[in-house]
Amino acid sequence: KITSKEGNTATVYYEDKIILTIDLTKDKEYTVKGYLGDVVLEVKNNKIRVKEENSYNHICSKEGYISESGKSLICLPNKIIIKIDGKSEIDGVVY
Repeated sequence: KITSKEGNTATVYYEDKIILTIDLTKDKEYTVKGYLGDVVLEVKNNKIRVKEENSYNHICSKEGYISESGKSLICLPNKIIIKIDGKSEIDGVVY
């Protein structure tokens, strides 16, 4: 059984380059430049989501919040990737 832990930072990439590191313990909004324009990221209660963006049908902002380390939000139309940093803890192994 693997137990995921909430990560405490998120790394934001644009075209595979790190453009921002975000502290998930502080509720705040961030705006980054995406391929199609501004992308607004919202941090709330140790979670992050894409709040606003310009893409067909706003598919990126419909993904919702993520908080577990190792999880990612991928907004392909804007070439933005948000990865939650942290470690997964192995609670035990079941055979």
